[in-house]
Amino acid sequence: MDSMKNLFKGVVVVGLLFLSTGLVSAQQKIGHVNSNDIIQSMAEFKTANAEFETLSKSKEGELQQMGAEYQKRITAAQDLQRNRSEANRDSIDAKLQTLTVEVNDIERRIQEFQQVAQQELEQKREELFAPIFQKANTAVQAVAKEKGYAYVFDIANSGIPYFAGGDDLTADVKTKLGITATTPAATPSNP
Repeated sequence: MDSMKNLFKGVVVVGLLFLSTGLVSAQQKIGHVNSNDIIQSMAEFKTANAEFETLSKSKEGELQQMGAEYQKRITAAQDLQRNRSEANRDSIDAKLQTLTVEVNDIERRIQEFQQVAQQELEQKREELFAPIFQKANTAVQAVAKEKGYAYVFDIANSGIPYFAGGDDLTADVKTKLGITATTPAATPSNP
């Protein structure tokens, strides 16, 4: 009989612990933000995005020039090949050999340029956008602390397949960053 009482008391204590844990958990506030909306509304993002696009277009232009030079050499080689005969074979073969060396050199330079340009663009992207992401993250943390939120999820992150409820703190974070409601969001590029 005493063991039954002790068992019953134990079950009651465990039940109270679960109940109190549930009440504590129920008091934690959960919110969410849309980081894409916040970041794209920041003036710094718009400036950085424009600078990145300018650099990217510049690199594309340089690559197109190299491609045009490459195509010019290929066309010249094809023309020589079409006009090759027994009478001019030695002369044409020498020119074709020279063009082949030039074409191979241009191909190598194009590949090197692509690699260097890609690295430069990645470094520039990090240099331009990392401080913006940090500023937005700091603002999210500040708003969450000010308003007493235990958890704030980013609904722009594909790692959250479903959410229902919670408070949307996106507008509060924008206010913290000094972004007005009338500021249109920037169109994202594909960096």
